[in-house]
Amino acid sequence: MASATPSSTGSPTPASAVTALDAQTLQAWQREHPDLIVLDVRSAAEFESLHIAGSINVPLPLLKDHADSVATRLGGRVVLVCQSGVRAEQARQRLGAAGVDAATVLTGGVPGYAAAGGSVVRGKERWDLERQVRLAAGSLVLAGLTGGRFASPKVRTLAGVIGAGLTFSAATNTCAMGKALSVMPWNKAAVDPTPEDVLASLPLSGAGDTAAVA
Repeated sequence: MASATPSSTGSPTPASAVTALDAQTLQAWQREHPDLIVLDVRSAAEFESLHIAGSINVPLPLLKDHADSVATRLGGRVVLVCQSGVRAEQARQRLGAAGVDAATVLTGGVPGYAAAGGSVVRGKERWDLERQVRLAAGSLVLAGLTGGRFASPKVRTLAGVIGAGLTFSAATNTCAMGKALSVMPWNKAAVDPTPEDVLASLPLSGAGDTAAVA
């Protein structure tokens, strides 16, 4: 996956098919391109905790279900962001299938953008979903191994199940545990965006005077 680097215009060279860009390039685009739209595909709770100023929250499940409607509102300069880039890449592929072939993914995610000095909005602190998944998976494997040693060897099966689940997640680029954790009470935001909210926050494609990035 190629990464864009800042140029005198803040845009990638015409010869490069850019699908990802770094935090510095995104900051340059924000300064120079008023038509830029930044879509954050993390959960509403993650967005509430920390997000790029002016970005629009479109959680990945919602985007997947309404990609065609969202695509009709997107112009030619769209950046997709998440925690690390994995969900943003899934969103890029889904929007690509809906006809948006110029979307790019922010490498390093929102934390990387914040660390690079980008303008962010901070709210209620929470662990991001990816960190929660690592904790839950590690705890279950440890419980399986410990239980297998001190309780019953059959308990070790739990560690195998978790290992198989993580392997499947890597192969399919999905995460069932992440989806399960996302509905836990501590991962609920004050307000979850609806499809109507998302469409209302997006400009009409080609409108030119978008206020999506403030």
